[in-house]
Amino acid sequence: MLYEFQNIAGQVSEYLGTSEAMSEKLLSTLFIILGLVALRYLLIMLVFWRSDKASIHYTFKRYSFQLFFVLGVLMVGKVWFEGFQSVATFLGLLSVGLALALRELLTGLAGWIYIIVRQPFEMGDRIEVAGVKGDVIDKRMFTFSVIEIGNRVDAEHSTGRIIHIPNSKVFTDTVANYTSGFPFIWHEIPITITYGSDHKKARELFLKVVEEHTATYVEEAEHTIKHAQESFMLKFNIYTPTVFAKVHEQGVRLTARFLCPVRKTRSVEQLISLDLIDLFEKEKDIQYAFNTLRIRPEQQQSTDKPD
Repeated sequence: MLYEFQNIAGQVSEYLGTSEAMSEKLLSTLFIILGLVALRYLLIMLVFWRSDKASIHYTFKRYSFQLFFVLGVLMVGKVWFEGFQSVATFLGLLSVGLALALRELLTGLAGWIYIIVRQPFEMGDRIEVAGVKGDVIDKRMFTFSVIEIGNRVDAEHSTGRIIHIPNSKVFTDTVANYTSGFPFIWHEIPITITYGSDHKKARELFLKVVEEHTATYVEEAEHTIKHAQESFMLKFNIYTPTVFAKVHEQGVRLTARFLCPVRKTRSVEQLISLDLIDLFEKEKDIQYAFNTLRIRPEQQQSTDKPD
């Protein structure tokens, strides 16, 4: 086997015009790459045969590529740097050069390790990082991807755009996770009524409508937070909705605050708004406030005078 390899290396050397040592290294590199690709392909076929879950297929394909890539770098490095006595020496010298030339890529690789080990977010989580909001759909060695929400559309609905974010952003920007541990969020709906309206009645009706649409979420949130407290120091004293009143320049501002599932804020807000509109229409002493322009009689006469 060794004789055949040397014979092939000699032929390659004559064809390329290189030394036999260089030809042997080139052939060894080629065999290593082909061998790793074939081994990964066989493992993928085995996993696909043993399981029909798409999530397992996706995860194995992604992480197996990253694993075999690292193995390939180590094995090829040993071929080209035979003078090194150990892998540790090779990695030490290699890291010095890469740290200078590939600083950003190394930071991204460190971010990938942090994401895998610390798990600030998982596949499917809704996050916000570097000013981008979205649902995580992919995690790779140097970047992770989200399907964008908000930005180009009203409310937190999908825009259809896929945003690729460098892994290094987990070190330089704050990562906000909407769904990990506690999949509920405090949401607010503000309305403004005129000063002449019965604000006490309006507040009671507003609160009643909100409670009708969020009662089940309160129970779910109380149950969920018990499990979330095993991983996070979460503590809520109030789970039930409330309505706050505030004097506003246009009238009395009423703001409903309530717990809602992260991905249902817009639909719940719509249900509450539609019921509130129907309810306020029946009340003659409750009127919505909006921008108006009042013209006094003397101002009207002055505007009617010819120039």
